[in-house]
Amino acid sequence: MRIAIATAYPTDPASPDGGVEAVSVNLVGALARLEGVDLHVVTTDAGRREPAVFSDGPVTMHRLPRHGWRTLTGAVGAGRWHLKHYLRMLAPDVVHAHDIYGLMVKGLAVPRVFTVHGFIHADTAVSGTPAAWLRSHLWRRVEVAGWADQPHIIAISPYVRRRLTGLTLARIHDIDNPVGEAYFDIPRREQPVTILSTAVISPRKNTLALIEAFALLVERGHDVRLRLAGSSRWEDYFRRVTHRLADPRLARRVDLLGTIPAEHIRRELAAASIYALTSLEENAPMGIAEAMAAGVPVVASNRCGMPYMVREGESGYLVDPTDVRDIARRLELLVTRPDRREAMGARGRRIALERFHPAVVAQRTMEVYRLAVGQGVVHAGV
Repeated sequence: MRIAIATAYPTDPASPDGGVEAVSVNLVGALARLEGVDLHVVTTDAGRREPAVFSDGPVTMHRLPRHGWRTLTGAVGAGRWHLKHYLRMLAPDVVHAHDIYGLMVKGLAVPRVFTVHGFIHADTAVSGTPAAWLRSHLWRRVEVAGWADQPHIIAISPYVRRRLTGLTLARIHDIDNPVGEAYFDIPRREQPVTILSTAVISPRKNTLALIEAFALLVERGHDVRLRLAGSSRWEDYFRRVTHRLADPRLARRVDLLGTIPAEHIRRELAAASIYALTSLEENAPMGIAEAMAAGVPVVASNRCGMPYMVREGESGYLVDPTDVRDIARRLELLVTRPDRREAMGARGRRIALERFHPAVVAQRTMEVYRLAVGQGVVHAGV
């Protein structure tokens, strides 16, 4: 089967930038190991003037020029036309588009599958950026039109399926995001109690709430560290974060790691006692899935897609992201109980093997491809 995957894809597969790139790398790697697959990855690069094609074993990479300097104009303008034109020339049996690329292939007369990784309008609404409400409204119109056009949609969480109800006639398939195999083989070497979060420092990720909860733990006399791995593109918000961390009681206990490669994230997970993510809006964050694969217990928000990943009281705890004391209370339950951390981490890893292992995800995705081209049958959960 000739498969074209239209998605954001890093120049260096070992260093994906964000969840969509990580998912794409993991899925492509797993699909490439299956028999009978002719796999093509189609992506766009800013600054590239001409298409470039590279072959790497069973995978052919197509890097196209990016049209439009804004994501929205690129998705609905010249970028959409050029991507669709290129895919027609490539003539795949099926196109699997991810995230914004799913909107760009709207109307393409080829069997199509669209993985919805997020709701751009919802993320924009809590982004804290100027005119967020207007941009969120525009994005919602574009997204709803794109979903309505799709024949097959992969929902990475029941939260995604629920939000798409009534907005599309697509056949919806429930398949989790794949986690890289290396995360399942991380040797645990837990350091003195350490809380890790791998997320952009931003209003949507609610970084300040996590810091305030951590400050409460310090005030209560707990010997604990907080390590934040993520970029800081929101300058005003980052200034608020650094101002709060100027407190001497926090300065020596909180580490701002910035953007770090996947290899370093795995080292951080090896040493982490707890993984925390207190976002206001998420679908199925890779950070949680990677932490579960590594056997690290998770404290995450009780909203959006996160409750479908973390089993309350089994693989971690769910918290109200707007309640700093609730976050601190749940973190404290794990800070003070190493036996509980170990049991929850082990449970999370077993769940991750069943749901997030790339070989499992690739097989289920291939079933959807076969359905899309009229060669398959419907199985439970697909």
